[in-house]
Amino acid sequence: MNIDTAAAELKAEREKLVHQLRELGADEAGDLTGDVDYGEGFADAAAATAERSEVLGIVENLMSMLNDVDNALLKVKDGTYGMCESCGKRIGADRLEFRPTSTRCVDCKSKAS
Repeated sequence: MNIDTAAAELKAEREKLVHQLRELGADEAGDLTGDVDYGEGFADAAAATAERSEVLGIVENLMSMLNDVDNALLKVKDGTYGMCESCGKRIGADRLEFRPTSTRCVDCKSKAS
């Protein structure tokens, strides 16, 4: 995979993640933009609170993925994309194709696990 292809795929992934955040009522910073209406009764409030907690969990996960994509795009820009942050060697093309936001080669990742 060449750098231009990787950058295009990362940008597309970023757009997808931002779209998903907006669908959940969150902005790019992960802040929910809408208010939760708790309704009239306690049961409604409990259900709304549970739903909001679930949405917050999904937003948190999307924000983590967006952060990984943004970091990978910065690496593309500064010329360090595809370099292992631990050992400095090239990350294998297969690994980058499978997970374009990888920051470590397979060897370093397996040592860290």
